[in-house]
Parts: sequence; C-alpha cells; structure tokens
Amino acid sequence: MSAPNSRQLVAGMVGGGPGADIGKTHRYAMRLDGHYDLRAGIFGRDKSSSQATAVELGVEPDRNYGDIQAMAAAEAAREDGVDVVVVATPNDSHFEIARTFLQKGISVVCEKPLTRDSATAAELVRVAGENNAILAVPHCYSAYAMVRQAARMVRDGELGAIRFVDVEHASGWAATPLENGGHKQAKWRTNPDIAGFPSVVGDLGTHAFHLLRYITGLEAERLSGRLQTFVPGRRVFDNATVELQLTGNVPARLWASMAATGHNHGLRIRVYGEKGSLEWQHEDPHHLTVQDLDGATTILTHGLSTLHDDASRLTRVGLGHPEGFLEAFANFYSDLAEVLRARRDGTDLPGRELSFPTGIDGLIGVQFVEAVAASHHEDSAWKIPAFAVKQSAPERSALKKAVV
Repeated sequence: MSAPNSRQLVAGMVGGGPGADIGKTHRYAMRLDGHYDLRAGIFGRDKSSSQATAVELGVEPDRNYGDIQAMAAAEAAREDGVDVVVVATPNDSHFEIARTFLQKGISVVCEKPLTRDSATAAELVRVAGENNAILAVPHCYSAYAMVRQAARMVRDGELGAIRFVDVEHASGWAATPLENGGHKQAKWRTNPDIAGFPSVVGDLGTHAFHLLRYITGLEAERLSGRLQTFVPGRRVFDNATVELQLTGNVPARLWASMAATGHNHGLRIRVYGEKGSLEWQHEDPHHLTVQDLDGATTILTHGLSTLHDDASRLTRVGLGHPEGFLEAFANFYSDLAEVLRARRDGTDLPGRELSFPTGIDGLIGVQFVEAVAASHHEDSAWKIPAFAVKQSAPERSALKKAVV
C-alpha cells in the first residue's frame, strides 16, 4: 500500500484532442512533476479521432468513453477511478461537462471562462461544495514564481499603500480575420454562440483581472468598460478597456485585446505604491522589476536566495536557468495535487494563502465579464459587479475555504 501523499493521482480529460494546444499544455503540465497519471478521457466529439488520441496517450480502450455521463458514472464506480477531470473544451460546453463530474464527487479543472453566465458559474461552485469536490480554474499566470514574489511583496506592504494598478493582456494573435481562413481557434473564439459576444473579455480579460486580484489582494468595487471591434466583419468584440475602482478607492486600468497589432502575448502588470512600484511581464517571466521612490531599479530574478518562500518553493532549477509557461502550469497542478492528495488521504491541508485559483475565482471572472458588458451597453456607465454586491470579503473567504 502506498504511503499517504505518495500515490499518483488519476486524471481524466474531456477535450484536448488534435489541434487543441491547450489540451497538450495541460498534459505536459500534469506530467512535469509526476503527480498525475492520465488514464481516462473523451478527446473530442469525433469518436475515431478521440480513440486515436487515446491510443497515442496510452489510455486503455475501456476508459476512452463515448459521452460524459458514461465516463462520470463509470469512473465514480471504479476503485481506481479518476481523482480529477480536466475540461479543455470551448466555452459553451463547460457547464454541462463540469457539472456532470462534480455531481459524482469528482474534482474538476475547468478552463476559463468557467461558464458563459454567472448563474451557471455559481451553480458549479454550489455543486462542487455539496459533493465535496474541488473546482479549480487554471489562471496559471498566478503560478509563476515571480508573480508569487510580487503578490507577497504587495501583501506584506513592501510597496506601501497601493495607489494605482495597470494591467493588460493585449495580444495581436487575431489582428487579422483568421476566422475566415479556417483557423480552428479563431473560428470558435470569434463565434458569439460559443465564446459569447464579449469574447475578448472572457478569453483574455479574465486572465488580466485575475492577475490584478491575485497580486494586490484587492477586489473591484465598481467598473466602467468600453468594447470595440477592430477587425472589420468580426462578430465579437476584440478589444476592451476597463476603468476600475478597487478596494479602498484604489484606481486601476485594464486593457484586453486580441487585435493589438504586433504584440505577441502581451500580458503585463504594473503596481504603484507609496514606497515604490513593481512590474512583471509574461514574455520575461523570470524577472520582476522593482523601483523605489528615487527611481532606483532592482531586478529580482527567479532563483535568487533572497526571494520569499512563496516564490522559492516553485523553483526547480538554479539561478540563471529560466523557467517558463509549462513550468507555471505545472506549479498550478502541483498546488492542486497537494490539496487533492490531502483530501484523498485524510491528511492536513497545506493552508497556503497563495495557491491555485478556485471556482470562486472563476465565478468572479464571469461576473466581471457581465459587468463590463453591462457597462458598455449603457455607454460605459459605472457598474458594481455582482460579487461586490452579494458577498462581503469575509463571506467570500469562507466560501473559498468551503470549495477547497
């Protein structure tokens, strides 16, 4: 018999078949630290394609299922059934798939946005809690070591009181009408029936918004948003600018775009405090730039012995060996594995302040999308997001603990 916290976790996946880069990313990340064994799945709507992918991945034929109900029922009944299922499908299918597994007490990692509306997102949070399952959302930029360093510095007051936050996820990946040329990702991400009409907010804006919340620990109390479509003929909004008022009347700005011509990934955050400021960019993820009142600049590097433990514990190799996106994704899965194993084996939960995003973060992200859309509809009128109205900070904290 395996010792507690040592036996591999069994994973399943829905989606992530041929042409789905995010599926490969999840699989690479799960394998990196050896915590998971992918043993079951449905790897696409086409049965023959799903079967071919299952063979490639070493999934046995009897665990390559034809539909989610059959997979959930069979895996819940097995002694060696899946501990967690990854939902790596387009937005419009997230709710039914995730709910089906959560109802069986099977934990779920669901791609963002969690669902297409806050009512269904809240339903997933409720179902997870009622069935003692974990619901996690892979906002994996929060799992970079230097993002954890930034979050610890801000939360420990090293910048002093926060005065302004500027965050952007401005990519140029769809600055041309790729959807008209058969581009698989562009085709569904620009389809309002699948991605929702404020597509860029759900796809990129939720990442930027979560990064802002994660590093600062602040919530949006109200916001004013404006949506645009830059590429002629596109059926969804591909650019968004949002002004926010955070906890304590701290102002912030968020820009999300899939049509920022020439930008690669385009994720950046700057936090300005009364004592200093910091900046982190995804395309140079192993550095964190910190400036003091006089403008003196310090570059903190992934692997330095002087970093906070929140960052150091995520370092696999020594100073001077940069780690990147797959490693950050793997950090998300390692944090999740700690909790999954503790719950499975009846041992103490790690209780980390800075850990993986849960269904609560996914719900807040969907509510953010809705608030931006509502504001735009009323000529950028200020809106109070649903999470700021319905739950106080202590209530959100209690709900998050219940989900984990």
